[in-house]
Amino acid sequence: MDYSIEELQTKANDIRQDIIKMLLEAGSGHSAGPLGMADVFTALYFGGVMDYDPKNPKWEERDRLILSNGHICPVLYATLAHAGYFPHEELMTLRKLGSRLQGHPERERLPGIETTSGPLGSGLAQASGYAYASRMDSKKFRVFCLTSDAEHQEGNHWEAVAFAGKYNLSNLTAFVDRNNIQISGFTEDVMPLEPLKAKYEAFNWNVLEVDGHNIEAIIDAVNMAKAIAENPTVIICHTIPGKGVDFMEGKWEWHGKAPNPEEAKKALNELRTLQGKIKSEHE
Repeated sequence: MDYSIEELQTKANDIRQDIIKMLLEAGSGHSAGPLGMADVFTALYFGGVMDYDPKNPKWEERDRLILSNGHICPVLYATLAHAGYFPHEELMTLRKLGSRLQGHPERERLPGIETTSGPLGSGLAQASGYAYASRMDSKKFRVFCLTSDAEHQEGNHWEAVAFAGKYNLSNLTAFVDRNNIQISGFTEDVMPLEPLKAKYEAFNWNVLEVDGHNIEAIIDAVNMAKAIAENPTVIICHTIPGKGVDFMEGKWEWHGKAPNPEEAKKALNELRTLQGKIKSEHE
C-alpha cells in the first residue's frame, strides 16, 4: 500500500498515542526515545523502503531490522502492531508478567523481532553479522540497524563499525537516534560524541544526516543508501526526545520514565490536537 505524506504523519502520530497509552498501562518504561523515533519507524515500515510480510514473518528474503537500543521497544511494538504482526490490543500488555511485549525485545517471542536486545552497543555487531552472512549466501535482503547516540560510548559498537567498513557491507544501513540525551544527562556532558560524522567516515562509511522528523527526508535517505554499492551507510537522524509532547521534549529526565495518569492525559490531548493540525495542513 502506498501512503501519502499526510497518512504517514498521521500514522506516526497514532504510534505516539499508542506509546503513551502503553506506558501508562505498564506504569514503567521509556518515554523520550520511543516518541522521538516514531517518524523513523513509520518511514521504514510504511514508506515503501523495507520488504517484509507480517503474514509470513520468517520469509527468508525479508529485510531485517535490528533494534540495538532495545529500551525504546514501545515504538517498535506499536509499529509492528500497526503493520499487522499481532493484534493491536496486545499493546496494552507491555511489561506485564507473561506478556510477549517485555521491556526489552526477545527474539522468537514476538513475530517481527529479529534479535534479543538490551545490552547497549551490541546491535550493530549483530546487524553486521547478518549483512555479512547475507552476502556469503548471495541473498538480496538488506539489514537495518537502529542505534542510540549514547551507545556510541560503547567500545564494541566501534568494533562493529570497523568490521562493516572493512568488508564494505553496502547491504547494511545503520540509523543513529541523535537526540543528545541519555539516562543521566546530555550526551555531550556525559561523554562527548562529536565529531560523529567524521568518525564514521574514518571507518569507510557513507554518512547521511537528516531531520529525524521529516518522513520524506528519511525515506529519501534510505533510498540513497540502497543506491550505494561500495560502503555501509549510516543515517544520523537528528531527533527531539519526547517529540509531540511539549513537557517531555528535550528533557533527559524522560529518558526512562513513564507518564502518570494526569501526564498521560495531557500528552494524549497534545497529540490529538497535533492530529488535527496534520489534517488541516494537507487540506
